[in-house]
Amino acid sequence: ISFMHLSLDGFVAGPNGEMNWIKVDEEIFDHVGKRISQGDTALYGRKTYQMMEDYWPTAGEHPNASKHDIEHSQWYKKAHKIVLSKTLNKVNLPNTTIINENLADAIKEIKQQPGEDILLFGSPTATHSLINLNLIDGYWLFVNPIILGNGIPLFVDIKEKINLKLLLLKQ
Repeated sequence: ISFMHLSLDGFVAGPNGEMNWIKVDEEIFDHVGKRISQGDTALYGRKTYQMMEDYWPTAGEHPNASKHDIEHSQWYKKAHKIVLSKTLNKVNLPNTTIINENLADAIKEIKQQPGEDILLFGSPTATHSLINLNLIDGYWLFVNPIILGNGIPLFVDIKEKINLKLLLLKQ
């Protein structure tokens, strides 16, 4: 399941990766928190993983940590993390698997294992690869009321129509 913030014109980040336009609030945090609490595996591209790893393991321990920071930090530490990267070495990272080859086979194998949904957070480059391999089962898109004009698009190099079914629309 892909979790992604999106501009009205389909961009997930500005031209230089800027995400300062994304609006989040307690309602979104609560909604996402309920959904991810049902998952046990997080999937990231390398850049997003490194950003997450720099923040979430200790975010809940800060004196001014929000309810969301505490809950997500606890979830993050327990979740199995899968990182798609051609440059990270398969070092011994706790509760982390690095995939750097045979992406389709590796993801299909993980999907066959017992457990909950695999939750893909942000990670546009990883998302592009997984879309092209038809390995994303659903999208949770958080549309922000802004038109960026250019940037990193969610959908690139789509060769064939992908039929989707709208399951939930919230405002």
